[in-house]
Amino acid sequence: MRVLALHPDVILLSSNIWQTNCVVIRGGDECFVVDSPVLPDELEALPSLLEQSGFSLSGLLATHADWDHLLGRLAFPGAALGCAETTAARLRAEPGQAQRELRAFDEAHYIKRARPLTLGSVQALPVPGQCEIGPHEVGLLAAEGHTADGMAIHVPWAQILICGDYLSEVEIPVLGEGGSPEAYAATLERLRPLVAQAQFVVSGHGPVLGSEQALSVLDEDLAYLEALSALGASAELPDGRRSKAQRTIHAENLARI
Repeated sequence: MRVLALHPDVILLSSNIWQTNCVVIRGGDECFVVDSPVLPDELEALPSLLEQSGFSLSGLLATHADWDHLLGRLAFPGAALGCAETTAARLRAEPGQAQRELRAFDEAHYIKRARPLTLGSVQALPVPGQCEIGPHEVGLLAAEGHTADGMAIHVPWAQILICGDYLSEVEIPVLGEGGSPEAYAATLERLRPLVAQAQFVVSGHGPVLGSEQALSVLDEDLAYLEALSALGASAELPDGRRSKAQRTIHAENLARI
């Protein structure tokens, strides 16, 4: 796992699986862990990393309900999980889905965990809206299209945007269950003003981007989504994201639409 300080109040942790990003935000004496790394040793290291950094956990936040973003409870079993109202609704509608997908991943990769995943107390947050953290507030923005649920998180005093599974330099737009090109494109346009003002943009997967890099990815993703709807299988994938794995995602996107 790679650890990088983006700001005195913001730490990035990038998993060795899928470059999955977890972000720790501090505001005064409070601290949120957003999303999660994936591997057991990475999750086990989280509490001591926070302690060494002088961060005191207040709660967990998840950008959406895909299982690889929900594993913070394995590191902090007693912590409450905050998420968008759409994500809370999805979790209620899909009881046990995240746990089943985690078990399938672990079985495929011969991974053993110390305990099963339980989501515990889930707090539905109004989105769009604000969430207090110490003397500050983080902004919550609706982010649907990848799935039917989700939110992006804006950390204004650090000029950081955490956008979930959008604006990835390593992955084309992924249309999961309930996602659509139209909703995905609407989310990108909603994020554009904050991307333009950000010092760092953190996607769910891949390297942290500066504003100009992220705007370039945003425009490439919009062009891909438009071509996907208009041309189907003939749509050209963004430059630099044309590997076999990305072509497989493209085929799955075609099946979705």
